[in-house]
Amino acid sequence: MNPLLSVIVPVYNTEKYVSKCLDSILNQTLKDIEIIVINDGSKDNSQQIIDEYCKKDNRIKSTIKDNGGLSEARNVGIEKALGEFIAFVDSDDYIDLEMFEKMIDLAKKHQSEIVLCDLVKVDENGREFRYLPQSPQLLNKIVLKDDFTIFGEMSCFACNKIFKKSLFENHKFKLGIHFEDIELIPKLVLDSTIISKINEPLYKYFERENSITKTHTEKGLDMFLAVNEVTNYFYKSKYNTFVTELKRFQIIQGYYSYLAYVAYVKNKSLKIQLLNELNEFLKTCKLSKKEIRKYKRFDINYLNSLPLKKRIYYYISFINLQLLLKF
Repeated sequence: MNPLLSVIVPVYNTEKYVSKCLDSILNQTLKDIEIIVINDGSKDNSQQIIDEYCKKDNRIKSTIKDNGGLSEARNVGIEKALGEFIAFVDSDDYIDLEMFEKMIDLAKKHQSEIVLCDLVKVDENGREFRYLPQSPQLLNKIVLKDDFTIFGEMSCFACNKIFKKSLFENHKFKLGIHFEDIELIPKLVLDSTIISKINEPLYKYFERENSITKTHTEKGLDMFLAVNEVTNYFYKSKYNTFVTELKRFQIIQGYYSYLAYVAYVKNKSLKIQLLNELNEFLKTCKLSKKEIRKYKRFDINYLNSLPLKKRIYYYISFINLQLLLKF
């Protein structure tokens, strides 16, 4: 008999963290699961650890492949998945022990294609330091034709959700790009009818100390590729009249998330190039200064809800766009 849930865990050089990740999945109160571990060409001792877990529990299935990136590893896992539902857990993260039982119960209760929960960022010591709520103002059952608000404010993580496997019949994670979640997850929403959510931080998102210093390059432009792909798919979808929510999606991802990336670009000429591309994106999407300033997330003005340092950064960036790029 096929399992109820397939949990896909891509692994790449995470020997320090993969045990904690797998323990949190194996010890779930929901037992009817399979765990598909995709070793994406790790050079460390990750596979030895995975092999030990395979000996302990036959629900774990291990696949080793050449390094091809996160999207390719997830796609391999999707092809192997036998469950009615699919979940993704990154191998340096971990989850609450009741996460999947709570999500499956809600999916069954409401006949939902997607169920999502809140996340919380954790450090090396497991200390929770930043709560990431997901549309807490909305009902736990969201019938999209009646309320499409979530599309314009949802964080596009793959890892804090479960999905009906059938959603992936016509979709895969796009290879070779940054922001692959932003390119795909909204499309799965557009193919859905009902989404459920749990206002609890069941997913523990590990942020490494040096993660903020990683190289930021022209790959930031992939954000526009992702947003444009979603925009094109939106207009083909059954929700294509909800243009206000499309604009809200374009603002949060194509403006605010993009600028958050650009903030860490060190090369001045590259930064100017990236800002020029942002200016073109805003023109193409016909996004006005007023719409950006007045953007609300969770029924609260987004800009005013940010910490002072971030607020100042966005105000300065906005002025630079106006002065330097004639936006």
